[in-house]
Amino acid sequence: MKKIIDYILSTIYLLHFGLSLLVFHIAQVVALNVFGKKAHEKIVDYLNFSLTYGLYLTGSSVTFKNSAVIPDDRPIIFVANHQSTFDIPAIIWFLRKRHPLFVSKIELAKGIPSISYNLRKSGAALINRKDGKQAIAEISRLGKLVHDTTGAAIIFPEGTRTASGIMKPFVPGGVAMLLKRSPNALIVPVAVDGTGRFNPKGIFPLISFSKLSWTALPAIEPAGRKAEEILLEAQEAIQRELN
Repeated sequence: MKKIIDYILSTIYLLHFGLSLLVFHIAQVVALNVFGKKAHEKIVDYLNFSLTYGLYLTGSSVTFKNSAVIPDDRPIIFVANHQSTFDIPAIIWFLRKRHPLFVSKIELAKGIPSISYNLRKSGAALINRKDGKQAIAEISRLGKLVHDTTGAAIIFPEGTRTASGIMKPFVPGGVAMLLKRSPNALIVPVAVDGTGRFNPKGIFPLISFSKLSWTALPAIEPAGRKAEEILLEAQEAIQRELN
C-alpha cells in the first residue's frame, strides 16, 4: 500500500515540479530582459519556493534551522553536503537573502527549463569536470565576483551526490580557489538531511512522508588557515548535525 501511495504522490509532485519549471522559465526570461537582474532574482526565489514547499504534496516535512550568524557586509562561502537534486531548491530559498551562486557541472546549463537558464544568467561557475583548467578558471571567476560584490557562493565539496547519507571526504580544491580570490569570505557549513532517502532510486518514485531538513551551522573564520583544515572542521560539523 505504501508503494502505491509513493507512486501516486510522486506523480502529483513531479507534475507540479515540471509545470513550475516551465512557468518560471518564461517568467525568468521576461523579468531579466524587461526589468533587470533584481527582478530575475526574485523570480528565481519564487521558483524555488514553489519547488521546496511543493514537497508537501508528497506528505514530506520541510524544515530549516539557522544556527549561523550570516553577515551582510562580507562575502560568504556556503559549504554543503550533497545527497540529491532536491537539495538545491531549498538551499536557494532558505538562503535567498544572500542569493548564493552555485559551483555546478556544465552539463546542467543546457536543456532544463528554468534551471539551465538561471545557471547561465546568474553568474554561477559552470565547470567541466573533464577539463581541470576550465574548472579552475570558472571557480576563480566566481571567487572574484563574490569578492567584488560582497556576494555568496555555494559549493558541494564532495563533488558528487551521496544518497546514502555517508559523506565522501570533502575535496579542498574548489574552496581553496574561492578563498584565494575572496580571502575575506566567511565559511558557513550547511547540513542537508533526508533528501537522499527521499529519492534513493532516481527521481521516481519518491519516498512519501520523508523528513527533509536543511541547517545552516555556525560560521567558520578561515583567516590564516588552510582549506583542508577548514573543510575538515566543516565536514565534522555537518556530520554531527546529521547524526
